[in-house]
Amino acid sequence: MSEITNKVLEKIKPTKKEQQKFSKIISTFLNKLNSKLKPLQAQAILGGSGAKDTWLSGNHDIDIFVQFNYSKHKNNSAGLSDLLDPIIKKLFPKRKRIHGSRDYFQIKYQTIEFEIVPILKISNAQQALNITDVSPLHSKWVKKNASKITDEIRLVKQFCKANKLYGAESYITGFSGYILEILTTHYGSFKTLLQKSLHWENRDIFDLEKHYKNKIQALHNINRSKLNSPLIIVDPVDKNRNAAAAMSLEKFLLFKEKAREYLKKPSLKSFEKETITFKKLEQNTKHNLIYLEVSPKKGKEDVVGTKFLKAFLFLKKQLKDFELSEADWDWNKKGKAIFYFITEKRRIEPFFIRSGPPLKMEEFVKDFKKKNKETFEQTGRVMAKVPRKHVELEKHVKEILKDSYVKERIKEIKVLKFG
Repeated sequence: MSEITNKVLEKIKPTKKEQQKFSKIISTFLNKLNSKLKPLQAQAILGGSGAKDTWLSGNHDIDIFVQFNYSKHKNNSAGLSDLLDPIIKKLFPKRKRIHGSRDYFQIKYQTIEFEIVPILKISNAQQALNITDVSPLHSKWVKKNASKITDEIRLVKQFCKANKLYGAESYITGFSGYILEILTTHYGSFKTLLQKSLHWENRDIFDLEKHYKNKIQALHNINRSKLNSPLIIVDPVDKNRNAAAAMSLEKFLLFKEKAREYLKKPSLKSFEKETITFKKLEQNTKHNLIYLEVSPKKGKEDVVGTKFLKAFLFLKKQLKDFELSEADWDWNKKGKAIFYFITEKRRIEPFFIRSGPPLKMEEFVKDFKKKNKETFEQTGRVMAKVPRKHVELEKHVKEILKDSYVKERIKEIKVLKFG
């Protein structure tokens, strides 16, 4: 296993040259920005994985937090973006302002994508007026507690990225970088984290800073609406927050499954994300392939991703009658997404059977018969033979792609393959 992880680290750990280039560009960027922030009593600092030294080679999306003086600006928390906007616009005319609980800014500077987030400078989480205010405290905690295991964190992050487990966005519902940093710190290494995950149970609680005496006390104090996740991770810097609140049971179980697979048979493939391509699918598919290129509507990444997911799930459900054997989607968070579906059948029966109420429920049976023309009785219930609009796969797909539910969420769909 160490041989494999060493090879992975050779690929994912930034080289000294890359780190030097990274540091130089960030330093220049911060100096440029900070030179204009003094009148606002604000200062720009590096945040995210860059500040924690847990970033992966080639990942040059940088978080910059502009910290505003707390006592001066606490009563204008919602207006921080408006204060910052004129300065950003003057320094970086091509900046994009992204709407959120507090608007933030996206800028491309010397080949690197920067996100500039206005926040209040706080010393403890209780002062926070927005969730982003706490972010620098997260960085401080990770640097203090995980400085000796940054490579182990990199392995965990790459493992999760490769297996579609990485990200707390609503369309991913997986493991955020911060969660992985906390869990790796708790267990001490990538290998131990995988081993211990096999014994995780639904609703397990992690409280690294021992904010609570026991599980009951933790459950009593954390917001009940944030306790639906399979893991409850008490934020080390904010005892009232479940850092894993966005995690779904699906991704929790998938992590355990992928961990079990890797521990049984360690492989470099476990760290390599398989890219969905038309050529691969066409070569390996014996059945009917539907391959779509999907263009997004404008919006924040999380909103766009959620629209993609909802459209994909809708199409997946509509293709169920054609015996869907495989379906997936992929999006690199920029540009178009890929949807694909593989069905066993190209043509289905011209009707389907709809189950109605039990015969003893006479009023409901009567109403069911009014709504359905061709009915019959079977095993004590009334049933209906319902004609389908389309029995051929191609015609059915063309029809469902025109559905308003899809059009409301997708700008354009290009069909590359039918059957």
